[in-house]
Amino acid sequence: MATGYCVKCKATREIADPRQITMKNGRPATEGRCPVCGTKIFKIGAPGGAAPAAP
Repeated sequence: MATGYCVKCKATREIADPRQITMKNGRPATEGRCPVCGTKIFKIGAPGGAAPAAP
């Protein structure tokens, strides 16, 4: 499961209900909620820390 930083709790938390999205610039991101306070957590990058494609 993905983790992200909750700015309200000021701690790293597991992302509840994670969704894989694509930002306007085409980069992948994960969006979900903090399981403790319910604030939106947003983490930029491919899920699982995949390495970028070689040029």
